[in-house]
Order: sequence, then structure tokens, then C-alpha cells
Amino acid sequence: MNAQLVAQLRAAMRDGRLAAGERLPGSRALAGLLGVSRTVVTEAYEQLHAEGWLEGRHGSGTYVTDGVAPVPLPKPIVDQAVYRTSVPGMLDLRAGVAWVGALDTPAWRRAWRIAAGMPPQERQEPHGMAELRVALADYTRRSRGVSCPAEGLLVTRGATSGLDLLAATVLRPGDRVGIEEPGWPRAWTVLAGRGAVPVPCPVDEHGLVVDGLPDDLRLIYTTPSHQFPLGGVLPVRRRQALLAWARRTGALVVEDDYDGEFRYDVAPLPALYGLDPDVVVYLGTTAKILTADMGVGWLVGRPELVAAIAGRREELNDRTAVVPQHALTLLLERGDLDRYVRRMRAEYARRREAVVGALDGLRLRGDTAGLHLVVDVPGPVADRVVEEAAGHRILVETLGRCHRGPGDPFTGLVIGYGSAPGLAELRWGCGVVRDLVLESG
Repeated sequence: MNAQLVAQLRAAMRDGRLAAGERLPGSRALAGLLGVSRTVVTEAYEQLHAEGWLEGRHGSGTYVTDGVAPVPLPKPIVDQAVYRTSVPGMLDLRAGVAWVGALDTPAWRRAWRIAAGMPPQERQEPHGMAELRVALADYTRRSRGVSCPAEGLLVTRGATSGLDLLAATVLRPGDRVGIEEPGWPRAWTVLAGRGAVPVPCPVDEHGLVVDGLPDDLRLIYTTPSHQFPLGGVLPVRRRQALLAWARRTGALVVEDDYDGEFRYDVAPLPALYGLDPDVVVYLGTTAKILTADMGVGWLVGRPELVAAIAGRREELNDRTAVVPQHALTLLLERGDLDRYVRRMRAEYARRREAVVGALDGLRLRGDTAGLHLVVDVPGPVADRVVEEAAGHRILVETLGRCHRGPGDPFTGLVIGYGSAPGLAELRWGCGVVRDLVLESG
């Protein structure tokens, strides 16, 4: 935490957001604002004082050293297609990333230390470690209403991995597959990469539009608990209609529950899988509840389908690393994961509140759950804001990358609040975005 604060303050002075001679808040005030201990702030100030960035003035406070001029940085290289930057020090407000700063806990370190000491396995079970499958089956039942036997659960390397393994098992070249429009771009890439023909399926403010779904789809990929990216929640009647459609056509419904644990208006909603386990394949991941670097996810389905996927997986020589599986097993068995999720639900609720407050006056979508929301603005405005925000060292993205079909009925900015260092940075960054939207409108 100390190193992160030092880096943030150094970057602010380097790019001119903190000007030479400007007075910094007192250590107690800044600690309260950031929600950290006063020691963290004091040590950060001492480090920057030693580097020459700050100076103390007797009886007055801490100031940016006179004569410190902003260092001109190269303009960020922004690629709208994949949206990456080659310049460090940006405030990242893109969607899809969890906050990892809170992971450095005794429980986290203990789990990895014990897991790293486990002996290697001679041959890995393609379903995943038996102990982890039992623990995950219990976790999904408690947290998401997904009841399944251990043989109906396969440990993957994440949601993308699970979708790819499913596609490799059940799809043939030329099979038509439905994907929400707008929707998760990687789902399109994965399914097309297995030779399928993606078919854009419209969504509205409530999620997937079930009426009018083609009858010739082999499967449909959906995010019913928090539609990505618009944030709608699929109503019960549509859920029932979707399952009836799947029963009638013989299609599979692939439910990606990427951030279902985080909801701020009511308790987390039960997964779609619980209504009809025979036609739904459920995908879960640690990417949002812990970190994508853990590289562990899970797929739940009919035991015979899961067995077929495990067999195909062995043919592909695909495997999930053993040490993360051990670590996750320990976190689950000792209750550490449940406690962490409860803590992060409160943390993300605070972040969501800060973002909504900073974007006051703008029309928002999907702000009751998950780690992102959408600012509803015209496409040209969104494109202009993305470019101008990059000049302020802020990364945001548009809904454009989530559209693959003809036309784009929904336009706007996707604001993620999972990866920002803290509430102060979120308020500042979203305040800049709000000003840019209002100026462009």
C-alpha cells in the first residue's frame, strides 16, 4: 500500500496534477480520505521527501518542492480495437479487472505457502483436483444456488478456458452459436476460433431478448445475472422462456456468471443453472472474486457432458496448474474465500457509490451490480471522451468493442471501478470523465 501511494503521488507531481509549491493534505486527513492508516501516508511522504519531490515547511505542512516541473510524457498509444496503452502511470477505468490490493492477507499468504510445499502430481486428473471440486461444489451451492455433484464440475483455467473446452467438445465447424449483442468480445473470439458461426442476439435493458431466437443455434452464450456490458438482469419469465426454447431446440445455454457475487441493491441472485441443470452449462471464475492471475475457474453441467469435456481436455493436453488449485482449496475449506468475498462486496459497494456520485447528472446503466457501469452517451461523444481522457492519463473504453452485429443501438462509455487504487482516484477520474462528457455534449 505504501509503494502504491508513493507511485500515485510521484505520478501526479510528474505530470503536473500536483504543481510545484502546492500544499498536500495532512497525513491524518489524507489517510482518512484514502481509507488507509496514517502510517502509510507518513511513510509515503517521508519517501518522497527523501527523493526531493516534497519539502516540509515549519508550522505550515508538506508542499511539492519549488522548481519541480512536470516531466512531459509521450502521448498514450490508444488502440480502440484492443484498447491497450504503452505508457505506465494511467488510471485504469476499464471494465473486467478486480482490485488485488486487498489480497495481501495472512490467509492468502498462508494458502500459497502451504500449496507451494505440496509434492507434484505424477498425473493430473482432467476434471481437476478432487478436493477442489468438492469444495467448489459446496461454494457454488452456498453462494450461487448451483447444486451439483462433484462429477458434474470440472476445474478450468477460467471462464474463457471453460467456454473453449465446451466448444471443442460439442461444436462442429459451421455450427451456429448465439452471442449477446452487445456482449463479451472474447466469447465471440473463442467460439469463432473453434469454427462456429457466431450469431448476434439482441439485448435490451433487461438482458437477452428471448423472443425471436433462431431455432438452429447449437448453443447460446449469455450473462443473465449481470449482462455484460449493459448490466441488465434477466427476468424470471425470460429465464423460463429461454430454458423452454433450449428444451425445444436441443440447444445448450452457456451461463457466464462472471461477477454474480457482487450485487448492491438486493442479495446476489440465484444462477440460471438452478432452474434447469440439464440444458445449462455454468461457467465460474476466480478472476473477479480474487484475481485473474490465479488462473482457476470451473464449469458445471450434466455429469455425462462434463465427462466428455474432460476426455476432450485430455486429448488437448489442457490442464490447470496444481499449486493454484491447492491454494484455492485451502481458501475454500477454511472459509477464507467467503470472508474475502463479503469484505470485497462492501469495498466494491463503496467504489460504486463513489463512481455514481462523481458521475452525477449523467444517465447510467447497470450500476446495481458487478464491477462496472455504463454511461449512456452518443457514440461520437464517447469516442471523443476516450481520446481526451487519455490525455488526462485516464483509460476508459466505449461500448463499440462489445458490438459485432450490424449497427450499434447502444452507445456509451464503460466505466470499471475494480482496478483503481482507491476512492480518491475513482472520484477524480470519474469527475474528469463527467466534465468531458458535459463539455462534449
